[in-house]
Amino acid sequence: MPVPKRKTSKSVTRSRRASAWRLDRPARSVCPQCSTSKLPHIVCPNCGWYKDRVAIEVK
Repeated sequence: MPVPKRKTSKSVTRSRRASAWRLDRPARSVCPQCSTSKLPHIVCPNCGWYKDRVAIEVK
């Protein structure tokens, strides 16, 4: 059975395992009313619009 020629260092092993822990940035969309970036399927925190209507009053 084949055996590794050299020992794998701790940093190589840990960096290989840590690549699965990475988090991606959340998706962004543009509000059609005020053109600011917002999370998709969420009320716009800037103007309060969601799905072509005012969902909340923003002061």
